[in-house]
Amino acid sequence: MEALVLERKGELALRDIAIEEHLGPHDVRVALRRVGVCGSDIHYYVHGGIGPFIVKEPMVLGHEASGEIVEVGSAVTSLATGDRVCMEPGIPDPRSRAARLGKYNLDPSVRFWATPPVHGVLRPTVVHPAEFTFRLPASVSYAAGAMVEPLAVGVHAATKAQIFPGATAVVVGAGTIGLVTVLAALAAGCSRVIASDIQDPKLELAAELGPVLPVNARREALAEIVRRETDDWGADVVFEASGNAKAASEVFDHLCPGGTVVLIGMPGSPIAYDVLAAQVKEARVEHVFRYAHVYPQAVSMLASGKINADRLITDLYGFSESVQAFDFARSLPPNTVKVQIELQDTH
Repeated sequence: MEALVLERKGELALRDIAIEEHLGPHDVRVALRRVGVCGSDIHYYVHGGIGPFIVKEPMVLGHEASGEIVEVGSAVTSLATGDRVCMEPGIPDPRSRAARLGKYNLDPSVRFWATPPVHGVLRPTVVHPAEFTFRLPASVSYAAGAMVEPLAVGVHAATKAQIFPGATAVVVGAGTIGLVTVLAALAAGCSRVIASDIQDPKLELAAELGPVLPVNARREALAEIVRRETDDWGADVVFEASGNAKAASEVFDHLCPGGTVVLIGMPGSPIAYDVLAAQVKEARVEHVFRYAHVYPQAVSMLASGKINADRLITDLYGFSESVQAFDFARSLPPNTVKVQIELQDTH
């Protein structure tokens, strides 16, 4: 089948590749409709690896996906041919200790699309377990369905934050993950969010998502604004979604006593962690690695209109333009949030 293949670091090709996938009794075959370009896809393209995951042989990219079921396994009863679906890309070993404890995202043997050596889904069809495939309500487009994967990170972060009604949150970083975290925090009950970044177009988009105060950290002191907006108390929750080492080292400056910090972004190197600043506030610190048990929630929030993820899709390319889409996304234009690739006409 024709697919977008990462041949090696820095080299992409849209070409035929042989992928053998047997449809088991508990599987479905999905024709892909929309696939998002994720930062991890770009990282593999540019750097050839992420941590211990190194591209050693050609690999198909893409893991943020939606599509239509074209075949179901003999034991599948919850889904049918023609269903519009989105797919959770990480498949754990059900026998692993992490999976049995309900922490399946932490299973060291999880098979995650477009993580070496597992092929991704920038190709016509994929076989996937039915239990990790979720039907899209009629009100949720294929485009929004492909946003469920990044949205799941924000929902997982908001869940770990234990947000209470009326809380004030700070979200550091207004890229895709930062903006879906803004949406998830507001949906979870935050009365307002203070969002910081250094790019005005992203902050302008953040301000359109609800009661959001945008702060350009290059021109303004975030800690001072947080103190001003909270009567010198601090935010109830601080989400670090930038991955910037300096920003991550300052999270406790924005936090109220007894508040919660959720670390989402992944710095490229160790960060300075101010233990005393955390101690004097008795800060609770949570960490996020992907997500678990939140896909149904994310789909439901999209269906209800509580969250509108379509607004974050800024650029669309056709499948034949996949290489161009990745070259565009790697340049990170300030007004770009989410790039998607349309594999078949969904209009």
